[in-house]
Amino acid sequence: MSAKEDILKKIQILITNHFKTPEEAFRFFDEDANGKLSKSEIKNLLKEAEISGFIRGIVSSKLIEGYDKDGDELINWTEFQVAISEISN
Repeated sequence: MSAKEDILKKIQILITNHFKTPEEAFRFFDEDANGKLSKSEIKNLLKEAEISGFIRGIVSSKLIEGYDKDGDELINWTEFQVAISEISN
């Protein structure tokens, strides 16, 4: 399993085991309740998913780079849904 697959699997396990729905997970990590996940909020999600502190910054940047379709450097609910659907496959 590649590092990327390992990280995605840990995120999937976190969301599946600790939240009833992906939307509940999104709301939990959206600390300022603005409807978007910032880099620091994504880092918190990664920390809860037991992703090493050393790579959290890199991974959060890559997640934003890969899923931020509107270019605001944040992940909104729609973008989060796309990420979750890819993780689940």
